[in-house]
Amino acid sequence: MARTTAQNAQEILMADFQTLVSDTEKLLAHTATLAGDQADELRGQIHESLLKARETLKLTEESLKERGKAAVVATEDYVQSNPWQSVGIAAGVGFLLGLLATRR
Repeated sequence: MARTTAQNAQEILMADFQTLVSDTEKLLAHTATLAGDQADELRGQIHESLLKARETLKLTEESLKERGKAAVVATEDYVQSNPWQSVGIAAGVGFLLGLLATRR
């Protein structure tokens, strides 16, 4: 369960970032109607930034997937080797959340 939740969160984050890059590319295409040297320079800078962002996105995606998988495996190993401590921690967190929820 924790593994699928972590994967879903990563996928949502990466999809949101890809949408941001895509929207910025569309904005860049719409600015093509602007005239002048400054507009051309601005478009060039935006284009370079987008290329860097895409490269960073790919590297970050791979890194996040690896770290997420490692965290999930470590958590599952801990829970399997210490089930009663895990139950106690979960009960304590649930209790604290219950206290916070009743305050509102």
